[in-house]
Amino acid sequence: MKKMLPWLATSLLAITLIVVVVFVFMQGQNGNKLDTHTAAAAEKKMTADEIVAVSSELGEIKTNLADIDHIVVVSFSFKLSDKKAKEDFEKIKEITVKPIIIQTFADTKSDELATAKGRIQFNKKLTELINEALPEGKLTSTNFSSFVMAPM
Repeated sequence: MKKMLPWLATSLLAITLIVVVVFVFMQGQNGNKLDTHTAAAAEKKMTADEIVAVSSELGEIKTNLADIDHIVVVSFSFKLSDKKAKEDFEKIKEITVKPIIIQTFADTKSDELATAKGRIQFNKKLTELINEALPEGKLTSTNFSSFVMAPM
């Protein structure tokens, strides 16, 4: 038993060090992810005219959430990849994009939209869904330009 004790201690120490290294490595990986604000800042700086040329707005939408006792009144701003994508988006935003937004709200609970992190997640999900519906080009970002959530 006395001969096994150093080997046992060494093995336990090695396992502990491996676990610590993996934990630190995983934390470093998660810390390197960019949030949407940092990612937007990392993009090439655009002039105001360039931003306007590829941006679109969708006016006020009123709808209820998944938990029926809450409603939202929202407006959105969208940034597209290029002018052609914006032209296509403008043509379909009332007949395709607006229903996608309403359906997405119908699957979303009020507590998911109560925080900034939840709203960012919602906008990412919305961007993915709208990109699937776009005939050409790409939607690069979706943002709330106004947001009101209230109980009924």
